[in-house]
Amino acid sequence: MKKPFLPIVVLAVTGSLVLTGCASSDVADQYREGSGKNFIAGNGTITEIPVAERGEPVGFAGITETGKPIASTDFDGQPLVVNFWYAGCAPCRKEAPDLQALSEQFREAGVQFIGVNVRDQAATAKAFADTYSVTYPSIMDADQSEVLLAFSGIVAPNAVPTTLVLDAEHRVAARVLGRVTSRSILETLIESVVPEQQ
Repeated sequence: MKKPFLPIVVLAVTGSLVLTGCASSDVADQYREGSGKNFIAGNGTITEIPVAERGEPVGFAGITETGKPIASTDFDGQPLVVNFWYAGCAPCRKEAPDLQALSEQFREAGVQFIGVNVRDQAATAKAFADTYSVTYPSIMDADQSEVLLAFSGIVAPNAVPTTLVLDAEHRVAARVLGRVTSRSILETLIESVVPEQQ
């Protein structure tokens, strides 16, 4: 069993970029030009963790909304995007189209998206996937919270939605607390881990 990643709290970092009240396109431009350590965009806090500061790989497994077993080890050597969500969460509904679009965009690059449903039963999760045309799998984690516990210290139960970008070794490389308000920012976070696997 792999050890869970210990959280990195960035309180004050020289050269960190903190932005508030910016339009999402401006934030995306400034993010690409800045250090990317820690900044606030809209209603979500985004943190990028440099390679040298990432913790141990995180291993997790569960059963999807279609009843199939899935594990992080099924995607060894591939970056992962892990999104914690539930159907009644309004921000989760708003970000679903962007997450689906990015999952399609990065499929050929070997990036695997995995949802983690923290409250619903399978029928509700399947209905959500049908409504929002989500094609990537979601682990049903409401009863055991095993995936949530695997990321203990990174994802608090009350921080939904949260999206994590894991590198090819399955170490947490970036975190979006709250709704993904800008597809371009998450795209940049994913792009940063794709070259690492090559």
